[in-house]
Amino acid sequence: MAMDNKGWNASQLRNCDLQFDEIPRLHHNDPKVDELMSENKPVVVLGSNLAKSAEKWDLDYLERHMGESDFTVFQSKSHKFKYYDDKKVTSGDGFVPPTKKLDMKLPEFIKRLRAWKKGEDRLYLQQGLNNTVGPAIVHDFLNFDWNFCTGKQSKHNWGSLTSNLMLIGMEGNVTPCHYDEQENLFAQVHGFKRCILFPPDQFECLYPHPVHHPHDRQSMVDFDRPDYNKFPKFRQAKGFETVVGPGEVLYIPMYWWHHVESLMQGSYTVSVNFWYKGGPVSVSYPLKGHQKVAVMRNVEKMLLDVLQDPKEIPVLLRAMVLGRYTE
Repeated sequence: MAMDNKGWNASQLRNCDLQFDEIPRLHHNDPKVDELMSENKPVVVLGSNLAKSAEKWDLDYLERHMGESDFTVFQSKSHKFKYYDDKKVTSGDGFVPPTKKLDMKLPEFIKRLRAWKKGEDRLYLQQGLNNTVGPAIVHDFLNFDWNFCTGKQSKHNWGSLTSNLMLIGMEGNVTPCHYDEQENLFAQVHGFKRCILFPPDQFECLYPHPVHHPHDRQSMVDFDRPDYNKFPKFRQAKGFETVVGPGEVLYIPMYWWHHVESLMQGSYTVSVNFWYKGGPVSVSYPLKGHQKVAVMRNVEKMLLDVLQDPKEIPVLLRAMVLGRYTE
């Protein structure tokens, strides 16, 4: 990716073996924006003013106005913050959580962020924007351009807004490759984030964990050190990338894989997610990539319900396929 004219350059990006196409970057009035969204394709929307009232959300402002509540902070010994579902962690399965979840006052988080030195544990604040935040933040939140959001929601027949998540990350933090089962308007407020996306039909190239695993919806491939012997099809993965900066909004369609990193040697980052439920399902044939992913997830869930033991699932699937659907 070439030098950007807004304060970052390619040296701030982590190395990746894959080549990527650029995600389109279009002004919010460009009709192509809605064309891409209607096709469930990502696009960077420029000039929308969606989170313009959050432009002043630097650390000093947030420290003064976020309030005295405890906020959710994740701690990691590495730069990776891989999500896991603690409801799927069972005793004796050997799963070791890659991050530690903490409750922390914002001044303490900011103090540790500012004092952080290379080699120390990293922190990543991920807090829902709700009544736990201070009145000034609530005021800014209410002054987001909700007409932009509701317009997209209505035009593309999305379901209800489920949550808004504020993310404050240290430079170099990475959210490894995963997909969500919701539509996402990802608004960048402060700093720059590189976003690598893959369409749902890249499922077999990205090797997701099984549905019953705590890392469900997460890729098993380590992008820093991909094991091509274990995950050979990762070499064939075809993705898209962009770097989003303040005032820009990335549309991440439901079931699209995304790998997000705060740029290295840069500033801290502040982002806000707008998550919407998917709209009513309209099935047409042949099935689209995201519909096939939904089918595969439901097959896995059904087998677990029937077999009860996750170890039985691959045994049954191999018996069904090997020699019958393979050459």
